Amino acid sequence: MKIDFTGRVAIVTGAGGGLGREHALALAKRGAKVVVNDLGGARDGSGGSSSAAMAVVEEIKAMGGEAIANGASVTDFAAVQEMVQEAIKAWGRVDILINNAGILRDKSFTKMELDDFKLVVDVHLMGAVNCCKAVWPVMNEQKYGRIVMTTSSSGLFGNFGQSNYGAAKMALVGLMQTLSLEGAKNDICVNSLAPTAATRMTESLFPAAMLDALQPSDVVPAMLVLASEQAPNRTILCAGAGSFEAAHITLTQGAWVGRGEDAAERLAAQLSQIKNREGDTVPESGMAQGHLEISRAMAQTK
Repeated sequence: MKIDFTGRVAIVTGAGGGLGREHALALAKRGAKVVVNDLGGARDGSGGSSSAAMAVVEEIKAMGGEAIANGASVTDFAAVQEMVQEAIKAWGRVDILINNAGILRDKSFTKMELDDFKLVVDVHLMGAVNCCKAVWPVMNEQKYGRIVMTTSSSGLFGNFGQSNYGAAKMALVGLMQTLSLEGAKNDICVNSLAPTAATRMTESLFPAAMLDALQPSDVVPAMLVLASEQAPNRTILCAGAGSFEAAHITLTQGAWVGRGEDAAERLAAQLSQIKNREGDTVPESGMAQGHLEISRAMAQTK
């Protein structure tokens, strides 16, 4: 079945270049009306210009699509609310939100200033929170919505020099986990995309030969699936260079250690068994951990 977005309205943040631009163009090509949001700042978040967003809008219009440019900073909730209202005024609804906006302030944790840590978290995490909060009542009322968080392997698995970026990106997964549960009753699917792509955000991280293989367009199919009517819910898709994987946060079978003065020592002795991945599960919600622990404890009293 062809993935089609005819009649759908999408907001793509950070869409003036790189991956966001590819997302906006792909959605428009398949029929979506697109709000191209971009502050127009540098990779570290400094400065600002509307020219990048306008250029993408012109590309979309040239292919016969509909789009409007928006220069709101995702860190400004009032401006984000205005952006959503602008979309509703133009097209009557908002169906898709692609949280793509982000910046980098890479340094080892030893050398990193706290202001750089806070700013990266503010843009990636709170930027997505602001956008989700602004579209949430709209999607609940229309009983339809698709939200895609942009997470990262740096958050899922760690990366030297990116404690701020990694913390923010993993936090987005936590946001997805709960919003996917809360939105399900109104057909709001919330998922995460972990891209590997050659953009100005990553150009200094890979050698030239690898950058050639990591085209941003290669990530787009994953976004299209996560934003489609047939989208899964609460899924982390990884994508890059034509390959796609799913990442999971799992819970091992573990072991009952119990109480007592020597509980820590007994835990240490069983740690390798507790960490054993055999038979691990992907919990449906956070309640699963407590259920497993309580049921195991109750079994010990019988």
